[in-house]
Amino acid sequence: MVILLFILSIFLGPLTRHGKNKTVPNVVGKSFEEAEKILNNSGFDVEVQDSIYSDTSAKGSVLRQVPDGDATVKISRTVYITINRRVPPLVEMPNLKDFSLRNADLQLRNMGLRIGDTSYVHDFAKNTVQEQNYKGAPIAPGTKIQQGSEIDLVLSDGLGETEFTVPNLVGMTFNEAKGFLESNGLSFLSILIDPGVVDTANAYIYRQDPPRMGEDGKHIKIRSGQTMNVWLSLIRPAIDSTIQKIPGQ
Repeated sequence: MVILLFILSIFLGPLTRHGKNKTVPNVVGKSFEEAEKILNNSGFDVEVQDSIYSDTSAKGSVLRQVPDGDATVKISRTVYITINRRVPPLVEMPNLKDFSLRNADLQLRNMGLRIGDTSYVHDFAKNTVQEQNYKGAPIAPGTKIQQGSEIDLVLSDGLGETEFTVPNLVGMTFNEAKGFLESNGLSFLSILIDPGVVDTANAYIYRQDPPRMGEDGKHIKIRSGQTMNVWLSLIRPAIDSTIQKIPGQ
């Protein structure tokens, strides 16, 4: 037994190559051909473990390696690499209509696509997708396109198509004005309250911005989706008997 253990101890080192380690070269970002040459010259075998697509790296380049670069391993280890596909895979174009800009961006990223140019059209729902285009033409959902492609989006600007005269809110309670504005696609930007006002809903509007008319006596125009500022008081101001209504309402 002593003799056998002695012989085993002599040959165990060479058999396991104990103490013979090497540092793995870092080949991430290099072409497959270059990476293979570097690793082979350093005494490592190379095996392609996987191929995926990344539009931010050169085609055919090494994206990952196992063991990692600069790791210390025993000689004759196999290094497994993942390379970037030379031909992008095809994916189906999603339907982004009525998506918010943020959700559209997330959906495109999940599909390996990205946002290209953006433009705007008049529509109430601000920053929602109205059209999706590819290379200057509309693209239908389900169309096969290469991963990494740019999709141009047409978004809504939050404004309506039709201009109308600014309504006269002076003399209305805040509650009345709020319902009136909301029914016409308008909203409040800021609400300035006089001291002593406790019940905001029933306080009276005595001033507004923009006003109904400009200094030149001409009606000021506004679009649905825009906002107004109002000042509230406990005292009801003198009411214009010809409160301006929005055409068509």
